[in-house]
Amino acid sequence: MGALAGLLAVMAGAFGAHGLRQVVSARGLEVFQTGVSYQMYHALILIAAGLMPVLGLSRRLLTVACAFWLAGIVLFSGSLYLLVLSGHHWLGPVTPVGGVCFMIGWALLVAAALTK
Repeated sequence: MGALAGLLAVMAGAFGAHGLRQVVSARGLEVFQTGVSYQMYHALILIAAGLMPVLGLSRRLLTVACAFWLAGIVLFSGSLYLLVLSGHHWLGPVTPVGGVCFMIGWALLVAAALTK
């Protein structure tokens, strides 16, 4: 899932850099790039989390953390992509929910490390 999320982040970044430059405002490009950046950060932690059980971290906590990170990608990055592409501002309140999902995932990683 991490590799797929990374691939899609690179594709979204290329689309934003080349396909949207003449279509949306500079602020729209910035918002889109924020979605790409957060997606890539969390794609990388998804990959790393897959290796962490070797270090003795709880597979159960890591699995739940990964689920929250995936939800965060969909809700945070996805809402930013849709906001820029569609202009539907009602999507704005979805973004912070995705951010909370990211934070819960990181808190679970802390818990996994502390309970090792």
